[in-house]
Amino acid sequence: MKLLQARNIAHHYDYQLFEDVSLDLDSKESVAIIGKSGSGKSTLLNIFSTLLHPDKGSVKLFGEDVTRMRPKKLTQIRRKDLGIVFQSHYLFKGFSAYENLEVASLLAKEPIDDDLLEKLDIKECIFQKVTELSGGQQQRVSIARVLTKKPRIVFADEPTGNLDKETAHVVMDLFFEYIEKHDAGMILVTHDGELAHRCEHVYKLQDKKLLKVS
Repeated sequence: MKLLQARNIAHHYDYQLFEDVSLDLDSKESVAIIGKSGSGKSTLLNIFSTLLHPDKGSVKLFGEDVTRMRPKKLTQIRRKDLGIVFQSHYLFKGFSAYENLEVASLLAKEPIDDDLLEKLDIKECIFQKVTELSGGQQQRVSIARVLTKKPRIVFADEPTGNLDKETAHVVMDLFFEYIEKHDAGMILVTHDGELAHRCEHVYKLQDKKLLKVS
């Protein structure tokens, strides 16, 4: 099943970032997007995940054009079906790590998975305040919060940037296991070529175009 279909996407700020970008994402498929800083990788991810409207082109999620969706339906899809892991964790700082997961759990009506906490090695610190956690722990809590929703698409923007190499590979293993188990898909933006090439397909954003590498 086509989870995402993007066609002829173009966007600019003071200059043209990219144009004529098209991409499909199927169930159980992982796609990595690489490219130098400033090439527009995060902007493109924000367009795919409905956080930003492109200047031109269209994005379909689960077969339906995003621009034609009723606001209520789009809100439901964002809340339940799209999981976004940002470079910054955006956790609620006044809450404990567990309370952050509870928010996602309540909104998506999905239980918190103890096995997920074990795999991310955050079970021991889950009741600590977010401000008491290291940057790596905060990032892993952020990943747990996203996966708690059971999204159909995971959008990951440098999700392992605050993690050591070993933990980064554990997290990627978890993402791959998740999309296989839940018939989901993943689009990963990263500077790490080694992590990128663990994905099924790799694209490079270069010279305003999205070019397939592998």
